[in-house]
Amino acid sequence: MGIKTRNALAGTGLGRTGPGKAALGRTGIEVSSVGFGTAPLGDFFERLDEATAIETVASAVTCGINLIDTSPHYGNGLAEHRVGTALRSLAREDVILSTKIGRVMSPASRHGEPPAPPPRGFFGGLPHRPAFDYSYDGVMRSFEQSLLRLGTDRIDILLVHDVDPWSQGEDMVEIRYREVMDSGFRALDTLRSQGLVRAIGLGLDDHEWCERFIREGDFDVFLLAGRYSLLEQPALSSLLPLALEKNIGVMLGGVFNSGILATGAVEGARYNYEAAPPDILARVASIERVCSAHGVKLAHAAVQFALAHPAVATIVLGAVHPDEIARNLSAVAAPVPPALWSDLKGEGLLDMAAPTPS
Repeated sequence: MGIKTRNALAGTGLGRTGPGKAALGRTGIEVSSVGFGTAPLGDFFERLDEATAIETVASAVTCGINLIDTSPHYGNGLAEHRVGTALRSLAREDVILSTKIGRVMSPASRHGEPPAPPPRGFFGGLPHRPAFDYSYDGVMRSFEQSLLRLGTDRIDILLVHDVDPWSQGEDMVEIRYREVMDSGFRALDTLRSQGLVRAIGLGLDDHEWCERFIREGDFDVFLLAGRYSLLEQPALSSLLPLALEKNIGVMLGGVFNSGILATGAVEGARYNYEAAPPDILARVASIERVCSAHGVKLAHAAVQFALAHPAVATIVLGAVHPDEIARNLSAVAAPVPPALWSDLKGEGLLDMAAPTPS
């Protein structure tokens, strides 16, 4: 751990012990309350320095984070490669490794064929061509490719990625859903029963499709991005109670809603991966005003609110530098007065039924 990382953690109580751990539903897996999301390591929004990206993975584990979440989608495999490089200098048993299926890469280009463009939102990545494939064979091929990129012989958590209208379009999402449930699920279940993965689940941006999967299939966990946050809580009324009922492990991503709950309502703030519209900017500005009245940073309130729901085992936060790992952990430990939550509810800025930190 670098000097800056140690200094940033000083006084939080996290430098020696790291974040706490919680059971991930019925899986028998314990995960740190803060996980490390590696989408930025696929050159999301900007190209990253290779050495710094790999150091950031190692720093997360050194600081006590044991959950690392990645995907073939992140830079067409680049994030997985960087995680795999870092893993070679770490004890594999110290890491709960989560990755995803749904995209199979074609690594070779035909003669004269231009390089594959990076995925939307990414500015670099590998020159490999992705294709959606949620069939039995597609799941098995994606799993094998991830093992090779990560340089490991097993995956702890394997998630179905991006079966939602935002990723697939309204005309294809039902087709992809049925491909998973009628074919790909058999592969996931086989990998789980053979002990090659410890838990299977979903990695989605849509709470309604997540709930549909859970009601039809035997899934252990889900990673939900952006649909339960300080800004908006559509998963509160049905999906999260269902997770508690079925003892399904919940990992939350996107707790900053693509950035706006970290930056505040500034020009160029991102929401759902795009420039934030005026109504979202106004709502965030109101939340930030209440936070400021209590001397609380918006980002600190965002992470602590997300962790307060009893269904949630961990929040998965991205980082591109070791100092950002320390910043994320410090946000969880920062003092927040209980009156903040009651004031947010009193102004109609937070669902009255939402659990808040005690």
